[in-house]
Amino acid sequence: MPNNIPQLNKPALFELLCQRFETEDKKLSQIPNPALLQDSLKSAKRIASAIRNKEKITLVGDYDVDGVSSTAIMVDFFRQIPYPLEAVIPNRFRDGYGVSPNILQRVDADLVITVDNGITAIEAAQICKERDIDLIITDHHTPSEKLPDAFAIVDPKLSTCQYPFKEICGAQVAWLLLALVKKELKLNIDMKQFLDILAIAIIADVMPLIDINRTLVKEGLKVLMHSSRPSSVIIRDFLNKSQINSEDIAYQIAPRINSAGRLEDAGIALEFFTATSRHQAYKQFELLGQLNELRKETEAQATNEAVHYVNEDDTIIVVAKNGWHEGVVGIVASRLVDRFSRPAIVLSIKDGVAKGSARSIGEVSIYELIQANEQLLTKFGGHKMAAGLGLLEEDIEAFRKALNTTAATLDPKDFTPQNQITGILSTEDIDLELLNLLEQFEPYGEANLRPSFFLEDAEVVSIKLMGSDKSHSKIEVRQFPHARKTLELIAFRTVFEMPDDKKISCSYTVAKNEFNNKISVQLLVNKIHF
Repeated sequence: MPNNIPQLNKPALFELLCQRFETEDKKLSQIPNPALLQDSLKSAKRIASAIRNKEKITLVGDYDVDGVSSTAIMVDFFRQIPYPLEAVIPNRFRDGYGVSPNILQRVDADLVITVDNGITAIEAAQICKERDIDLIITDHHTPSEKLPDAFAIVDPKLSTCQYPFKEICGAQVAWLLLALVKKELKLNIDMKQFLDILAIAIIADVMPLIDINRTLVKEGLKVLMHSSRPSSVIIRDFLNKSQINSEDIAYQIAPRINSAGRLEDAGIALEFFTATSRHQAYKQFELLGQLNELRKETEAQATNEAVHYVNEDDTIIVVAKNGWHEGVVGIVASRLVDRFSRPAIVLSIKDGVAKGSARSIGEVSIYELIQANEQLLTKFGGHKMAAGLGLLEEDIEAFRKALNTTAATLDPKDFTPQNQITGILSTEDIDLELLNLLEQFEPYGEANLRPSFFLEDAEVVSIKLMGSDKSHSKIEVRQFPHARKTLELIAFRTVFEMPDDKKISCSYTVAKNEFNNKISVQLLVNKIHF
């Protein structure tokens, strides 16, 4: 249970949140020049030349939200030129990740551009060279020591790249490059129109919501509220809110878009984003909703099994099983991180080969830990908080041991989760004015977490189970023994039973609830402390 938690009132909370930001938010006009991205001008000139000379251009994306968003922005941009662009998103199950020899067998082009992938595509780059195809890689993942021999590589994480803000997602790299293509071809295309999709990518790829990311998400959510893009209209109708925030995207929209690539084919999500009619967008969104429900069931089953494979003595969790769905291992890894408060790697085994995902916690770079033991892997890639990897089944145990040996050298403080509790609020301070105060510091997300508050030994007045399957709990509590006002907590995916002492200690966040045009304060349980 947390110690030394400050008692807060609204003015104290306001001061605390102000301290998170050293400077005022940037304006869109203050976003650093895209030309500072290494090879970006070279790439823009090559793309412009291909368009002028009517060369065949193929785009290779990725199957997560960032990859689909990057692809959608590119497709829409080329549609407005107009210029034919062949867009390919690899199928996770048939093609594997990114621009691969497998994908290139289906490609007949003069120029291949990647978005949100390619930084480790050594073999694919070699094939492009042999076939006289110019390859432009745009990515944001951490490069290895050896780089692909491509025509150009645009990646802010290159050690030689001069772009001042490194923590941008694949869709941002693509968007910045297109701004240079627009300039090169003197096109009359408003780059602001893509901010609705861009904001979704930044949030879904868990980029830190500071600096230019904060600006782009803020502005992107405004564009989302007014855009005539069919997919944005459907998102607005689905959420049915007067104001959409980053958490609506993170918890309700991103998982739907992700589910296509996880379970079937990311082309379904791409068709949603690039739909030219509301009818078409609605049809794709319905399909995404069905896939997301299936994803939840598949993931819940795998998580229940994975918990039993965890070695309690390991600092880094590594679990593997034949038959786990390859598309949900990343989410299962996240669930294990939440449950055990340490990094987790979940592997799906098929025919002696293991493929999986890693998720981290606190300040631990899972990428660096994996990289230190890459001799046991067939492939890997990613960044500090998340990675993908492949290895032979026979090497899993050696990898688990080696990884934990490396992790033993880390500072234990690095494993502390970042969602620390902000303070304790008086019941009287929890009102609509508090909601307004909290809204001033949105968007919340990575590096600007929504404040989390603590209730200690609150009296449980009543418990009601909610939802069609009664899997959510509504818990009425009295914070202090003689308080007249009670609080209502919502614990999603939790069946909470009355404790023997009728007391509860938990952390919670304060959210806005909109129902029948009425706004109320909703308290959402983060974690129940036993």
